[in-house]
Amino acid sequence: MSGKVSLMKRFAEIAFERFDEAMKNISKEEVDWQPMEEANSIRWILTHLSQQWNVGIPRILKGDPEFKPEGWPADYVGRSCSFEKLMDDLKNGKNAVLRGLEELDPAELEAEIPLWGGTRKREYGLLIYLSEIYHHEGQIAYLRGAIRRRRQTDEHFPT
Repeated sequence: MSGKVSLMKRFAEIAFERFDEAMKNISKEEVDWQPMEEANSIRWILTHLSQQWNVGIPRILKGDPEFKPEGWPADYVGRSCSFEKLMDDLKNGKNAVLRGLEELDPAELEAEIPLWGGTRKREYGLLIYLSEIYHHEGQIAYLRGAIRRRRQTDEHFPT
């Protein structure tokens, strides 16, 4: 594995470690709480990340903008599947991303591939999508912090 690919994989591993820490001991009630109707719940964020890990990043790795795992629903983001299924989908996506990076040839980083808004280098698409893990991990940490603060005055929150 080249230096660039190795560094990109380490960037992903750290992002996943931060994500795992933000998710530690999360409850089903926390996943569906929203601070206001217009805000995203943690479930929405998780389905968005799962879509990126299972569909978006594999599309970039393959250079195929139409790739979708067999049976993957078109309306996945925001979908209300079971907590267990969602966690399994995230685990599978994380493994697919790390495996895909492990198998990535350094020359493939420079390949021009179709991405949103036009054609760009694969390296660009991967780094943007990997940075999304950090971004959304921060959102989850914020929401969980708000829940913890609310529990200081209501031990049953959210129920």
